[in-house]
Amino acid sequence: MPALAQSGLLTVDVLPLREYVYAGATAAAVTFLLVGPVRVLALQFGAVAWPRGRDVHVTPTARWGGLAMLAGVLAGIGMAFQLPAMRLAFDYGSEMLGVAAAAVLLVAVGALDDRYELDAFTKLAGQVTAAGVLALSGVQWTVLYLPFGGGEFLLLSREQGVLVTVLLTVALVNAMNFVDGLDGLASGVGLIAAGATAMFTVGLVLRGGQSPDFFTPGLVAFVLAGACAGFLPHNFNPARIFMGDSGSMLIGLMLAAATTMASGRLNLLTTDSTDFIGLFAPVIVMAAVALVPLADLVMAVVRRTRAGRSPFAPDKMHLHHRLLEIGHSQRRAVLLIYLWAGVLAFGAVALALIDDPFVVLWAMGVGIVVAVLASSVPRARTP
Repeated sequence: MPALAQSGLLTVDVLPLREYVYAGATAAAVTFLLVGPVRVLALQFGAVAWPRGRDVHVTPTARWGGLAMLAGVLAGIGMAFQLPAMRLAFDYGSEMLGVAAAAVLLVAVGALDDRYELDAFTKLAGQVTAAGVLALSGVQWTVLYLPFGGGEFLLLSREQGVLVTVLLTVALVNAMNFVDGLDGLASGVGLIAAGATAMFTVGLVLRGGQSPDFFTPGLVAFVLAGACAGFLPHNFNPARIFMGDSGSMLIGLMLAAATTMASGRLNLLTTDSTDFIGLFAPVIVMAAVALVPLADLVMAVVRRTRAGRSPFAPDKMHLHHRLLEIGHSQRRAVLLIYLWAGVLAFGAVALALIDDPFVVLWAMGVGIVVAVLASSVPRARTP
């Protein structure tokens, strides 16, 4: 690694891409290797998903995959702490410590739910607490851009920032929890979303944020992508283990942390009030990387409340269930949702980072057409 400049800033020549990869690869390797022991542990302690009426799987399957993912995330963060450039990111505040603490807390709540099936309000209390730990450690929205009246920046107070951060984090956590209904679905969507967020955070550094303060969002995204990549081979259909609520909520939490931290960094880089896409990039990226699970969450809440049921009441009408109903196999339904998530997430990131939006919009339009056609026409089957 070239020497750091005396100013304490890194030049583009020493952009820590290699260290990002080291941290992500560590997370992937540790997760992959620990899934087997965690599976044995889950079977011994009874953390098993028994088939229910609303479930798609037909054989009892171990849960607690989120424990292996958490170990991978913590190992990736630990690896980053040993690297010269990434180490500096830990000196710019308590954000990484807050991310790790919130992750441990939320995975603990999820692991208890995977074993004992906690009630919805207990889980919600755990989610709010974890989101609060994030916000109080410095991971919070601080600036919003308002395009009205000539355009101006709205500086959020600490209390407003905490509230916005908690609300968005809880929404993302529940969205990823809701989407976890088919083998490999949540882990694959999490990998795509984390990969898109990682690309966005690298773009922030390339745009001029070469202070180590700008490295933390990318580190969170890379270690999450690594954990999802390490877990997916064990979880793709036919799954040997499920991540459970401990894993799906971990993905939502870390996606919220990465996009929230990136929002503050981008607003620091953006000074031109006419750069509409740039100013709204954090919101665009956050919405796009989680659009599929968030849309599923919103439709589920509307559907259940209109029927006079609790918004947390389970049913069998999620997006993946509908794809199965029209004739798609489990694998094909999962791959289709991957396609939708990839087109929206990476398209939004490209829209935020590339100067020519028309090329990006044209490519996204083609991708959406392909996704619509593939989703609407199930694969022909011979009788």
